[in-house]
Amino acid sequence: MAEPEPARAAADRRPVTLVIVDDHPVVRDGLRGMFAAHDGFEVLGEAGDGVQGVALAERLDPDVVLLDLRMPGGGGVEAIKEIGRRGLRSRVLVLTTYDTDSDTLPAIEAGATGYLLKDAPRDELFAAVRAAAEGRTVLSPAVASRLVDRVRTPGREPLSTREREVLALVAKGNSNREIAAALFISEATVKTHLAHLYAKLGVNDRAAAVAVAYERGILG
Repeated sequence: MAEPEPARAAADRRPVTLVIVDDHPVVRDGLRGMFAAHDGFEVLGEAGDGVQGVALAERLDPDVVLLDLRMPGGGGVEAIKEIGRRGLRSRVLVLTTYDTDSDTLPAIEAGATGYLLKDAPRDELFAAVRAAAEGRTVLSPAVASRLVDRVRTPGREPLSTREREVLALVAKGNSNREIAAALFISEATVKTHLAHLYAKLGVNDRAAAVAVAYERGILG
């Protein structure tokens, strides 16, 4: 017997259920408030690390696990793998600030349905969660572009947008302190970006990085 139209309509209106996993309480509170204000979503629970997140996903059976990547006490990639190993139906949508290949590729290979950056607009995030719940792949434009570049240039990891910005300022002779001030980030973050771009370019110092970048057309 066919399901009555009102019953099907009610099912279609059923909210997408989520578990939020992020080690920053302020971020979790903000996300919970954002989704709670929309009748199309229901937050079932939240966790501060990947281990807790997997446990909640198994217990609460959400449609989507909204997951940060780098967390003390249990990271995102391990959580994605564990959700797959346990055969949970929850889709994983990564929501993070990190867009380097060393972050995106392992997460996607581990089984994440989508990968979004935390600067995504609210409506984009809502649409991504709905798409993930339906099993559709969701990638932020920046991540999608990086993956395309990766396929086109196998064996050579491209620099992130921020790494290119740091490198451009290095080429202009700026110190780490000056770069930090210009980009509104800490000196420690500048050093991290430099370490990453050195590794990607296969160099050990600033001068060599600039030289290789001009040679490859990264700087022009």
